[in-house]
Amino acid sequence: MKKKIMLIVPMLHQGGFERVCVATARLLEPHFDVCIVMFDSRDIAYDIKGLDVTDLHMGVRPGKLAKVFNVIKRSMAVRKLKKERGIDIAYSFGPSANMVNVFSKTEAKIWVGIRSYMDMDNHFLLRLFAGRADKILCCTKRIEEEIGERYRCSKAVTLYNPLDGEALKKSAEEAIRLPWDEKENIIVSMGREDDVKGFWHLIKSFSLVRADIPDAKLMIIGDGEFEEYKVLAKQLGIGDDVYFTGLKKNPFPYLKAAKLYVLTSYREGFPNALIEAMSFGIPVIAADCPTGPDEILRKGDSLYGVLIPNMSPEKNLDAAAISEEEKGLADEMKRMITDRAYYEKYGRASAKRAQDFNNESYAERLMGWIVDCADE
Repeated sequence: MKKKIMLIVPMLHQGGFERVCVATARLLEPHFDVCIVMFDSRDIAYDIKGLDVTDLHMGVRPGKLAKVFNVIKRSMAVRKLKKERGIDIAYSFGPSANMVNVFSKTEAKIWVGIRSYMDMDNHFLLRLFAGRADKILCCTKRIEEEIGERYRCSKAVTLYNPLDGEALKKSAEEAIRLPWDEKENIIVSMGREDDVKGFWHLIKSFSLVRADIPDAKLMIIGDGEFEEYKVLAKQLGIGDDVYFTGLKKNPFPYLKAAKLYVLTSYREGFPNALIEAMSFGIPVIAADCPTGPDEILRKGDSLYGVLIPNMSPEKNLDAAAISEEEKGLADEMKRMITDRAYYEKYGRASAKRAQDFNNESYAERLMGWIVDCADE
């Protein structure tokens, strides 16, 4: 009889762990009985056709008391589903889903996913998971090590996010229209409108690049209005050279148009977009934030992209204030665009390294743990 696996996720709108949840369902479905349980089905950004998906219709509610009741209601509903379906393993994605997974305890094994380094700030939840979860799946080795050290917990393991490079390339074939000629030097970054992404650093640095390279353009792909960043771009005199695409269900044709990918986040978990860019052979520059970029771009003594010092978390929208770190990033972007040998070196390195983060590696490791559960 096939093992019964439940994947728990708050929503399936655009985001890192949401993408991993759907990818996990697709990879496990041929081998196990897999279902997805979500709290709210609004704004689904991923293809769930053919998957067994249950919507609890228990979305976010404002107010602390309402949130507490929501956790209780969700936990009761998930516990009921676990029992009805005879679930063997429940694997959750994100803090709210992890909490519900732990509080809906049945005979099913509880696996919680730590997909962002920001989750490491919530010591209450981490202690809860260390005490009650059967396995803590971390998106980076550093997160695994810190959980082990802080909570004397041996349940943490590393599971890098999966990447289907061939599917990405196929999706990238969709025709799109950009506001400029695609032959221009387009610098791209992906991410929702969130201060943690450090987009003000990128825009200020880009203004210095644009001053020296007239055909340079910047494109930021992700959900949000980005109004304050549009204002900053105008104040810097580059309003027509920065394109905010908004949410795209298929961002890959836009990503493919890039000559260079830049990550300026000051905190990350495992930045999927970085690997996605690398799968197209796009050279990358990334801030060396606490987790993610270093493990992706460095393997042994080899470096597969340019790591710059981590960026300041202090948000500064003053167009006249450009920091030394922003000037340093600009210098790296200019070198990547103008030095052909340097560019080609990191383009080849990107494509090579991206192959290490494939669906097969993810599925093999995950299925190995599932099979091991049968022997416990």
